[in-house]
Amino acid sequence: MPPVTKNLIIINVLFYVATLVLAMRGIDLNFMLGLHLFLNPNFSIYQLFTYMFMHGGWTHLFFNMFAVWMFGRILENLWGSKRFLIYYLICGVGAAVIQQLAQMFDIFILGIPGYGLTVGASGAVCGLLLAFGMSFPDEKMFVFPIPVPMKAKWLILGYALLEVFLGLGVNSDGIAHFAHLGGMLVGFLVILFWSGNRSFSGASYGYISRLKQLFTRRRKPKMTVNYGGFNVDQQYNMRKKEEQEEIDRILDKVRTSGYQSLTVDEKKKLFEASNK
Repeated sequence: MPPVTKNLIIINVLFYVATLVLAMRGIDLNFMLGLHLFLNPNFSIYQLFTYMFMHGGWTHLFFNMFAVWMFGRILENLWGSKRFLIYYLICGVGAAVIQQLAQMFDIFILGIPGYGLTVGASGAVCGLLLAFGMSFPDEKMFVFPIPVPMKAKWLILGYALLEVFLGLGVNSDGIAHFAHLGGMLVGFLVILFWSGNRSFSGASYGYISRLKQLFTRRRKPKMTVNYGGFNVDQQYNMRKKEEQEEIDRILDKVRTSGYQSLTVDEKKKLFEASNK
């Protein structure tokens, strides 16, 4: 397990143990470090950061840390530890800000009373889910209780739509759905920003490029050129297919063994493909 992913899990577990121990002494650590609405007198600016290390129960902690382990180790190997940690923390803080805005909307627009308390790494975890799906959009995943595998890109889309539906629901279920959506939104914006930096390596860059191409008007060729009885378009398509197969092979190697396992030639091919 790469270092940042491992240490994030350890830190979250230690905070949860500290919560249980201090509760025996009458100290509510969740109340102190969890995120209060900024209008609440118990709000402190550091809560925008500390809330993501607090959890409401062991199942809440387990599923969040399982997701950190499942997606975090792959993304950290792909991006490197420093970039991965920056991304994780930005998604967590961004999710907190979105949650604050959602609570303000409930109070002043919908007239729903209450300030609430937000805890958990779910916002940052949703950012990891978004990044994994953008890095490996066609990777098939099993999601209980659906009996068939789903591609990561469709899983992300379905999950985001479900969060919107639940977040707009009349009856509150006590879950910060807009914090989850905020983590995904901020994660997308971070990846979009990084995609403009040519030093940003990894499949996420290439996927952003493909997204941009969807909105770029393509001109259809006015004629097909034949040379020596062989269709030039067919030759071009065959070459592009071979290049894509090679990139897919390299990405599979990154996912299983990490970016550092690539040869100099493979890194060069991946970089060139991400800039096309």
